[in-house]
Amino acid sequence: MYRASDRIEHDEWLSDIEAASDRLDLGTEARSHAVDLFLSTVPDEDRSKQATMAASVYVAALVAGEERSQSAVAEATGVSRLTIQQRWKDLLETAGLEAPGW
Repeated sequence: MYRASDRIEHDEWLSDIEAASDRLDLGTEARSHAVDLFLSTVPDEDRSKQATMAASVYVAALVAGEERSQSAVAEATGVSRLTIQQRWKDLLETAGLEAPGW
């Protein structure tokens, strides 16, 4: 779980989540999940935050039933598809959810 002050501290990243969600045309539920996932798992290293943000958007879209391709999310968030591919399952499991079996 995260603190309210985390929203202030990571405001720039939350803005990036919002911008990527706009580009992907995600709904309110997916956006809310993306913010929650990011703030609950934000890494200490700045260089890992972009990847975590991208994986959060991808996972949130899956959870909300607004599935987007890894390539589309990668393009919208400015990371490689491989970055999302390497991180999304761990992020999903960290959130206490099971990865789909497809």
